[in-house]
Amino acid sequence: MDYTFLKACRGEETDYTPIWIMRQAGRYLPEYHTVRDKVTFLELCKTPELAAEVSIQPVDIIGVDAAIMFSDILVPIEKMGAHLEFREKQGPVFPSPIRDQAAVDRLGIPDPEDDLGYVMDTIRILRRELEGKAPLIGFSGAPFTLATYLIEGGSSRTFLNTKMMMYNDPGLYKSLMDKITDCTTTYLKGQIAAGVQALQIFDSWVGILAPCDFAEFALPYVNRIITELKKVSDIPIIYFANNGATLIEQSLTSGADVLGIDWRINLSDVVKRVDGRAAIQGNMEPLALFLPPDKLEKRIANVLEEAKGARGHIFNLGHGIVQQTDPEKAKLAVELVHKLSRRA
Repeated sequence: MDYTFLKACRGEETDYTPIWIMRQAGRYLPEYHTVRDKVTFLELCKTPELAAEVSIQPVDIIGVDAAIMFSDILVPIEKMGAHLEFREKQGPVFPSPIRDQAAVDRLGIPDPEDDLGYVMDTIRILRRELEGKAPLIGFSGAPFTLATYLIEGGSSRTFLNTKMMMYNDPGLYKSLMDKITDCTTTYLKGQIAAGVQALQIFDSWVGILAPCDFAEFALPYVNRIITELKKVSDIPIIYFANNGATLIEQSLTSGADVLGIDWRINLSDVVKRVDGRAAIQGNMEPLALFLPPDKLEKRIANVLEEAKGARGHIFNLGHGIVQQTDPEKAKLAVELVHKLSRRA
């Protein structure tokens, strides 16, 4: 079955604009909490039947046009040998940050089936369960974003240690990035073999880089991954550079088929700058889902209008849906996107 989402990724004509929502399988859904309350977050990621269940929920409940497998960008990094903890109100933590060559050398490249088989099993379950309903998106973090967690020991506001390594010890930084890039490439090839129908590479923290630093310290590694993936598959690849309005022209050289766009820029500007070289995805402000229905409809109509002229458009939020969102508002947004974009 040729799904509308996949056609839009390829820049083909569609009957309506497809929509999926970043973090759509998550804490805003009561049905998710029913599952999550039984296990820890990592246990949920590592239990294929449960991960598949929460991945399917937004397709069934709010009607999105694609499912994204439930997991976390740091799962493969843990299997490289970096101890990972998820702490309440703090998020992911690596208690032993990577700050020297010996620590880099201790990191390995996990095998997708042997070390991350639970992810591959989740994908296989989802392909069976979603057949005829929706396509499946796989994903990974981008090397720069993954490196920041390892170097900082978790999330950061200033990314001081990351930038100090970039500037003062570029050889060490490159050694770490090379290993993460190899891990990510292998992991995504495993997802392709398991059956995903599209991939998104999340570069959540790359917006903290100056364009010149993006060109030197982040983009080449994304380009390397996509080049290798294109050798084994033609499935669409989405590159999402969060807070990346200054990086659009450079992101186009990544080789991605679709650029994910955050909410900090008008899509009409993006359409002009991309100039048909890629499809675009985005970009409504996530908290716009708190607008009253009439204003939400106007906001969605505005995003759709601004996306006109794009080679292809997938409606999405400019970042992940937040926990406090009313699921009925998310469902309404999906219905409005479909209604307002329906071709005559």
